[in-house]
Amino acid sequence: MIAIIDYRMGNLRSVQKGFEKVGHEAFVTGNPEDILAANGVVLPGVGAFKDCMSNLTEGKLIDPIHKVIKGGKPFLGICLGLQLLFTEGEEFGIHKGLDIIKGRVVRFPEPRTPNPEPLKVPHMGWNSINIRGQGVKGSRGLNPRTLEPSNPLFKDIPDNSYFYFVHSYYVVPEDDSIIASTTDYGVEFVSSISKDNLFAVQFHPEKSQEMGLKILKNFGDMCKT
Repeated sequence: MIAIIDYRMGNLRSVQKGFEKVGHEAFVTGNPEDILAANGVVLPGVGAFKDCMSNLTEGKLIDPIHKVIKGGKPFLGICLGLQLLFTEGEEFGIHKGLDIIKGRVVRFPEPRTPNPEPLKVPHMGWNSINIRGQGVKGSRGLNPRTLEPSNPLFKDIPDNSYFYFVHSYYVVPEDDSIIASTTDYGVEFVSSISKDNLFAVQFHPEKSQEMGLKILKNFGDMCKT
């Protein structure tokens, strides 16, 4: 069973329904014991960084999140669930995150070129991801679409696939090696990370149709192994 953490932010049922569509059982819970007992855990979310951290604290959910990740169980952060994993966020002031991943959450910058086209914030809608490590070195150089990426979350996901985004802030990790994909939106920002059993994406798989459902299926498959 996959536990979807309920901390009173976001449409958790849509994530649950996404897992059900690809044949994986998932349940929504705010019970720390249920989270610790699950085969895999998902931290989704929308809303303000500070409010979400307050709700996680009030629900006594921070310690279970750390234990699940340290214990090696598959863990997936979605949208704000990615951002909360970082050291701090700068939305409406500087606020502490879970500090599982060293780095910051920053706002999209204002355009700086002469007569720039305004950058609409939030970044909302479909955009492509550039998957890192998707390729093989051959006699004619790197063919970025020759092999599956090393990140199991992106199994059967072609490079430059499109996903649905809704966010005004993006993550800046201190360690570039955890970056699983990037996306261009005025700046090149980190759209997903991967470290051991920890995976997190800035986009919404549950809103991203076929490719998004593949992401959920891949994570669910990891929870069975």
